[in-house]
Amino acid sequence: MKDKKLLFDRKCHVLYSRPCKKEIRAKIALHYPAVEREAVWEKVQRRYAEFLSDWRTDLGGKRNFHNGVGGTYDCIAIMSYYAVCKAVTLFREIEEMEEKLILPTFRKLKFVDCNKPFWRKLMYKAFVRAKSGCDKWHDYEMSIAPYETDKPIYYEFTACPAAEFAIKHGLTDIMPALCNVDYASMELLHARLVRTTTCVDGCRCDYTICGDKDPYLKEHPEYRDEAGFRRNK
Repeated sequence: MKDKKLLFDRKCHVLYSRPCKKEIRAKIALHYPAVEREAVWEKVQRRYAEFLSDWRTDLGGKRNFHNGVGGTYDCIAIMSYYAVCKAVTLFREIEEMEEKLILPTFRKLKFVDCNKPFWRKLMYKAFVRAKSGCDKWHDYEMSIAPYETDKPIYYEFTACPAAEFAIKHGLTDIMPALCNVDYASMELLHARLVRTTTCVDGCRCDYTICGDKDPYLKEHPEYRDEAGFRRNK
């Protein structure tokens, strides 16, 4: 089915990105014979439109930067794929899909070193700008702690549309594969994320960010919990 034929309200929702479509179709090709692939892809498309039929309409459409490549609607598309192809897909494959969408931008920033005060302060300012977008759309409810020299950056989300969607549709088991990319993205900036909880299984998603040489990390070793989330003690 051509994307333009998908029936959903395009005044308030957006179509999955082209890179996301490419990743989903690649996974379908990995698991299904050629004669079945178009039919499986159409099932994913229809599930996506079905999911949007009763989804919140206040996320800003194309105007909201959170709805770009790898963002909220791509997460919904990946969950649509998972809902259709759960019997054959692997957890790690879902992680890889999100990584391929999110990480290219961070690889372009390989010159950033969060161990250095200049870059740490610049990163903090980027989070402050992101908060202004959250305040505008009220999609991700974000708060950020005041900047303190030589201390990790801290901010948190107390609302996340992707988590909200997963909870609504009983797809929380795949959320770790979508959330873990936050760790991988920080590692490309010579930074580390320290996280203890997420909006899926708690009341907030916490982000403590420091340089990858910061002694703070020794106090909070990373592990994977039973659900597959990367976490810290």
